[in-house]
Amino acid sequence: MKARQFQEVIGIRFNDVALLRQALTHRSFINEQADDHMRDNERMEFLGDAILDFIVADMLYQNYPDMSEGELTRLRSGLVRTESLAELARSCNIGEYLYMGKGEENSGGRERTNNLCRAFEAVIGAIYLDQGLEAVRSFVLPRLQHLQQRALEEAMYKDARSQLQEWSQAQLSITPIYRTQSASGPDHNKEFVIEVLIGERVVATGTGRSKQTAAQAAAQAALTLIREGRFTLEA
Repeated sequence: MKARQFQEVIGIRFNDVALLRQALTHRSFINEQADDHMRDNERMEFLGDAILDFIVADMLYQNYPDMSEGELTRLRSGLVRTESLAELARSCNIGEYLYMGKGEENSGGRERTNNLCRAFEAVIGAIYLDQGLEAVRSFVLPRLQHLQQRALEEAMYKDARSQLQEWSQAQLSITPIYRTQSASGPDHNKEFVIEVLIGERVVATGTGRSKQTAAQAAAQAALTLIREGRFTLEA
């Protein structure tokens, strides 16, 4: 019954509803059943994980032709990480429709991040087995859109800061420090100015709508100075 109802939630009518039922079946449910023919969603999760990696990699390759392999890898990791997939799972209330053992359910299993992520991947596997790759694309890609910009910003933020830290530690044995210079504007539209220091010297500043993006901008500015040979520790 749950599997048939979940079809309405995701807008996909399965040819073989048994595939979707398996995708929604947590192993704890199997442990409480007398039916030896029932199967949990772990094998289907394995398949869905591989398909998702491919679809996301293909999307990023097509959408960002100027990105390096490392940048593409970081962005893909941000999109398919456990927390991101659990967020997508919550958006379609997947926890409500899981077949789950009483013990797992009573301990908060329907909201557990790992359970939601794995079930979402298993549903992807089920869609693939039932209707093929293009049906999976139609299901996955629109749901990734609202995560994509955030993942892109986070990947860039981590990349710039990690690059600057690696350079600074290798060349100077100093870890850069980030400091808030100012924060202005109303709560819903703040603007932050962050400065990055190497040693006691302020090397560069960056501006953004969050401290993270402002710090990323500061790190990028510092990297530009370094690459252009305009950075020295002297005041």
